[in-house]
Amino acid sequence: MIEERNQGSMVGLRQCSPGWLHLAAGVLLVLGALCGFGGHAAAETGITPIGQSSAPQSFADLAEQLLPAVVNISTTQTVTRRDGPGPEIPQFPPGSPFEEFFRDFFDRRGEREAPPRRATSLGSGFIIDAEQGFVVTNNHVIQDADEITVILHDDTNLEADLVGTDAKTDLALLKIDTNAALVDVSFGDSDAMRVGDWVVAIGNPFGLGGTVTAGIVSARARDINAGPYDDFLQTDASINRGNSGGPMFNMDGEVIGINTAIFSPSGGSVGIGFAIPSNLAKPVLAQLQEFGRTRRGWLGVRIQAVTDEIAESLGLERAYGALVASVTPGGPAEASGIEAGDVIIRFDDREVEEMRRLPRIVAETNIGKDVPVVVFRRGEELTFAVNVGELEKAEEEGLLAAGPGGVEPGTPDSLRSFDRLGLELAQLNEALRRRFDLSDTVRGIVVVDVRQGSAASEKGIRAGDVIVEVSQEEVRTPADVAAKIDEARAEGKRSVLLLIDREGDLRFVALTLENDE
Repeated sequence: MIEERNQGSMVGLRQCSPGWLHLAAGVLLVLGALCGFGGHAAAETGITPIGQSSAPQSFADLAEQLLPAVVNISTTQTVTRRDGPGPEIPQFPPGSPFEEFFRDFFDRRGEREAPPRRATSLGSGFIIDAEQGFVVTNNHVIQDADEITVILHDDTNLEADLVGTDAKTDLALLKIDTNAALVDVSFGDSDAMRVGDWVVAIGNPFGLGGTVTAGIVSARARDINAGPYDDFLQTDASINRGNSGGPMFNMDGEVIGINTAIFSPSGGSVGIGFAIPSNLAKPVLAQLQEFGRTRRGWLGVRIQAVTDEIAESLGLERAYGALVASVTPGGPAEASGIEAGDVIIRFDDREVEEMRRLPRIVAETNIGKDVPVVVFRRGEELTFAVNVGELEKAEEEGLLAAGPGGVEPGTPDSLRSFDRLGLELAQLNEALRRRFDLSDTVRGIVVVDVRQGSAASEKGIRAGDVIVEVSQEEVRTPADVAAKIDEARAEGKRSVLLLIDREGDLRFVALTLENDE
């Protein structure tokens, strides 16, 4: 079962599959018109007025053409469960004859299994290849299903075979066999869609069958924390229970999105729905069709966003690119010479304007291709030739879980307080390793204490973190940290960059120096 994404809010992000949503109490029809937006006002503001002919007079012709290609997805799953915990055994005096009797009774009760039950769910999908019978839907619609049935527009039920799935993008590819003539649809260019463009969504809301709704593209490139390749189209077209896996069309009848989630306080549509862009889905589906699984490119780095403070610490003119927090041993990046602390600003001649764009760019790159990677390192741009690896192979070999390598042991411990930063630092020793459960391979300066409300506390630094580098240079003693801070202040920098190791997870933190001692 999918869980709510936004746990810190009363408003939850939900995938629009059965089991998620609850039928809305009513339907509110709102009819409105723009007022006070005449030609005179438009001329004064420089806005070109839009005539009434720009809005579709009807979606009927488009719906009639597209409905036969949209299918319902029905899945069944056998669920076996044990009875829940019953009442506790009554307490009897030691040696009571009732004690053994009740213990035997409750033991037998706890071992009994409830009868298996059949769980059924409904979703949506669409045919992309009528000749071969390929059908697209969401992964969460068919996940863990024992049987998958595709219901055509004419109510024909067909058993479907699962070709492949991809949990990272929530996509699944099915195949059906039939002698009947099928109708398919083609993908369009989701990158060509603009905010305000009309879209039509077709699906199976609440199990009602093919239902058409219309709206506009409300936003692009939405990151809803659903996966590493989030790049959703947002729409106000009604998307409800059962719409998952259904297509979103442009006015040319091309699929430009696959409906997958909604943002709602109640489970019903409030006009905030999300669709996987067609340009993200197409290469994934092509790989599922060819290999039965995905084959994504892999660089072998862990990255984080470049904030304004980090950019200033590194000498970047502005905050952009992807900051390399660590490099996977044995990965393509390490082999090419890329290091932790580098900022990747271009990959295969494509600009990396923000951190979250890099994973998708790398994933879409052909495995085995040699690509130029431009990084910013200590004030200059360097170019490295990287041979792109395969992400799935790296996952199978356990390379993604590999932590940073160790360095030579340091000198005896010492302790130093940085009062205005709110940090108390110490050099590692065996006692501190036991206290904070640090492995023998970890090297650096351990954070012993963080004062609440301090600059370090606001940045999320906590006791047990290990400072590996300051200003991209290794530190071995608290005195090294102090020297680097003094050096940064002497250069007029407002912040200093720390590389923090927390349980093997490396990340950079820019710590403000304005109130330092």
